[in-house]
Amino acid sequence: MDTGSTAWMLASTALVCLMVPGLALFYGGMVAAKSVINMIMMTFGAVALVGCIWVVYGYSASFGDSMGGAGILGDVTEFFGLSGVIKDDPKATIPLSVFAAFQALFAALTAALICGAISDRIKFGAWMAFTGIWVTLVYLPVAHWVFAFDGDDVVGGWIVNELGAIDFAGGTAVHINAGAAALAMILVLGKRIGWQKGTERPHNVPLAMLGAGLLWFGWFGFNGGSALTSSNAASVVVLNTFTATCSAMLGWLLVEKLRDGHPTSLGAASGAIAGLVAITPACGAVSPVGALVLGAIGGAVCALAVGLKYKFGYDDSLDVVGIHLVGGLTGTLLIGILATSDAPNGVDGLLYGGGLSLLGKQAVGALAVLAYSFSVTWLIAKALDKTMGLRVRPEVEQEGVDVHLHAENAYDLAHSPATAPTPEPAAAG
Repeated sequence: MDTGSTAWMLASTALVCLMVPGLALFYGGMVAAKSVINMIMMTFGAVALVGCIWVVYGYSASFGDSMGGAGILGDVTEFFGLSGVIKDDPKATIPLSVFAAFQALFAALTAALICGAISDRIKFGAWMAFTGIWVTLVYLPVAHWVFAFDGDDVVGGWIVNELGAIDFAGGTAVHINAGAAALAMILVLGKRIGWQKGTERPHNVPLAMLGAGLLWFGWFGFNGGSALTSSNAASVVVLNTFTATCSAMLGWLLVEKLRDGHPTSLGAASGAIAGLVAITPACGAVSPVGALVLGAIGGAVCALAVGLKYKFGYDDSLDVVGIHLVGGLTGTLLIGILATSDAPNGVDGLLYGGGLSLLGKQAVGALAVLAYSFSVTWLIAKALDKTMGLRVRPEVEQEGVDVHLHAENAYDLAHSPATAPTPEPAAAG
C-alpha cells in the first residue's frame, strides 16, 4: 500500500466533496431569489440519492467485470453493497474503499449538473425520480465504458480499452453525458414562463462567483485525484488544470468585450468553469502551453455557444448545454490535436506528429456518449412526464418554487431587523 498515494486520494475525495456546495452556490446565485432554495435542494438531493445507489449497485455496475466481456456494463452482483471493497488488499496501491468514495462523487456531481438547465419549473419529486433512473440507465454504463480499465482476468469498458480514446477525468462520462442529458430534459420540459423577459436574471452574482471559486478549488482533486497516485502525473494534471482555467476565463471575457462591449463578472465565473470542463479530459494529455491554448479555445467557444439557446429557442437556464456539452466536446476533440507524448498519457496528437488516428478515436467516443445519453434521457423524461408529470403548475412557477415545494424562503426580509418599524418614543414623564 502506497501511503502517499492513499493520502492524496483521501484529500482529493474531500476536495471533490467541496464541489457539492460549490455547484449549489454557483447555480443558486444565478437563479431568481424565489428559486435559490430549490436549486440548492436539487443539487444536494441528487448527491444524496446517487450516493446511496452507488453503495448498493452503482460501483459494481461501473467497475465490476464487464458482463459477457462486452465492455458495456459491469457485473452488478460482483461488488453488490460494496462487498469486498472494504477488505485490506496488500497488493493494492490504494484502498478500493477510497477509490469507491472518490468515484461516488463523480457520479453524484454528474447527475447534479443537469438540474442547472431546468431550474424554476420541475417538481422536486420528479427530479429525484429522474435522477435515480438516469444514473442507473445512463451514467453507470457510460462510466463503465470510459473509466473501467482492463485488468488481470477483468474486462473493462469499450471506449477506454477497445477504442483507446483518452478521457483522463470525465470529459465524456461527466460533461458530455450531463450536457446531452440536459438538452433532452430541456426539450421535454419546455421553456420557463416569461423566458427572455427577465426570468433569467441572476439574483446574486457574488454568490455565483463564490460557488465558481469553490468549484475551481475542488477541481484540483477532481482532475488530480484521477491520476490515482501521488506522482508527477498528478502534479502535471494540477498544473494544466490551473493553466487552462486562467486562459479560458480570458477567452470568455474577450468574446464578451467584442460581442457585448463589456466583460462581466458572471462571464468570468462561467469562463473559469468552461476551462475546467474543457481541460478535464485532456489534463493528462497536453503540455502547459497546450493547456493554455485548449483553455482559451474552450472559453471562447463556450461563450459563443451559450448564445445559441436564443437562436434555436431552447431554455437552458444556467447554460449547462453551452458550457458542459460544448466544453466537454471541445476538450475531448482537442486531445486529438494538442496531445503530446511528454504528458502523462504519453500519446501524440496531430500537431506532434501523431496523425489523425487519435482525433478519430476521440470523435467516436464523444459522439457515442452524446447520442446514448441524449436518446435514453429523452425516453426517461417522456416516460416520467406521461406518468407522474415533470412540470410544476404555472402559478407555482410564477410565485416561486421555494415556497411551494419546500415551504422556505432564502432571504427572510420581512422579519429582518433592518426592516422592522422604528418604535415610537416614550411619552414625556
